[in-house]
Amino acid sequence: MLWRVIRRELQIAFRSRAEVINPLWFFLIVITLFPLGIGPEPQLLRRIAPGIVWVAALLSSLLALERLFRDDFIDGALEQLVLLPAPLPIIVSGKIIAHWLLTGLPLLLLSPLAALLLSLDVASWRALALTLLLGTPTLSFLGAIGVALTVGLRRGGVLLSLLVLPLAVPVLIFASAAIDAAGMGLDISGYLAILAAMLVTSAALAPFATAAALRISLH
Repeated sequence: MLWRVIRRELQIAFRSRAEVINPLWFFLIVITLFPLGIGPEPQLLRRIAPGIVWVAALLSSLLALERLFRDDFIDGALEQLVLLPAPLPIIVSGKIIAHWLLTGLPLLLLSPLAALLLSLDVASWRALALTLLLGTPTLSFLGAIGVALTVGLRRGGVLLSLLVLPLAVPVLIFASAAIDAAGMGLDISGYLAILAAMLVTSAALAPFATAAALRISLH
């Protein structure tokens, strides 16, 4: 069932490619405009690069989050998914994984370009890629809870941001700190362990919280 949900979400997403490309395009625009606006000074770019990359990743993730359950809610498919014999947290997990494959994984693949534009060295790029690998799935799991709570509301995007941003701040802080530490030649295993713990915790708890929030929104 998990694989069926993932495959269904990917097939639906590729039918409306603009909604998949827009968050990635936003990420690229932010990464490209900062060097143009601040100047090509490598030391300055390296100092602010962790914050730039992770703020851009967080905002691009928020752009794509709203459609996680929106389309299924509008056409009534969400109620059918809730009524399936499979456990709802499994279905929710499939949708979240598909969302990460469409939004988080491309950001990981774009990390070499981001590192090049922001004058990051190899160690900093490696830290950037690892933090994106651990942090972006956490954003997807945490964001799904907010989407489930606001799926039935008109203009719920602002409320969604207010719900998700406080939860995403720890990921932003530790990911940026890891990239900074890598740039100074320090050990980043502690930061990565914290990000991995956040990912495991969110992956274990968020599907159940999201399923409960969906049931509340549909009643």
